[in-house]
Amino acid sequence: MILAGAICIMSLSSCEGIFSDIYDEPVTTSEYGFVEPSTKGEAGKIYVNATDYKRWTYIDFSDERIDTLGVDEAEPADWDIAIHRYDVKTNGGAVAETTESDIYKAIGLGNIAEESFVEDIWTTETIITDVSNMMAGYLEYKESYYNPEMSKWLNVDKSEMPPIYTPSERVYVVKMKNGERAAVKLENYMDDSGVKGYMTLRYIYPL
Repeated sequence: MILAGAICIMSLSSCEGIFSDIYDEPVTTSEYGFVEPSTKGEAGKIYVNATDYKRWTYIDFSDERIDTLGVDEAEPADWDIAIHRYDVKTNGGAVAETTESDIYKAIGLGNIAEESFVEDIWTTETIITDVSNMMAGYLEYKESYYNPEMSKWLNVDKSEMPPIYTPSERVYVVKMKNGERAAVKLENYMDDSGVKGYMTLRYIYPL
């Protein structure tokens, strides 16, 4: 476990208010996965429940399938990108951030130069798996690959409390290990009631 810092030297009740999003009860919904598949150049929509710090959500664009597995479980056989809370990784692929905010403008970006793509990197201090001891100043991490380029989709500034969440509003081009490409835009990081960890992805596949 890594020392998170003495942010909460005030009372416990004040800390609970600052980190209230961590303890929010998820809103029940049955609409997860490929709620609107992408077809013939039309953008599709994927809804992901990433509220659990101990799970990865694996997305397979070609099979329109989602697998949610624990951080210690083996990865599924086929997947393209995976989401853990606000972290993203690829399955041997790479990601390029575009200057576009409109998912449809990414259709003409299918031939982005190879040098623009960023591959995953190994991290030991990014994937948080346990926040139960945050009030005591500790977080628990899991070693894993993650993609620093696509993970820029949401900046969480913890220098002030409560944290400031700033989406990049950018479209990202994902290059899969088989050479296929998809345009992805993460449009939201919480549900309509404000519970964080629910994400809406717009995507076009194949690009």
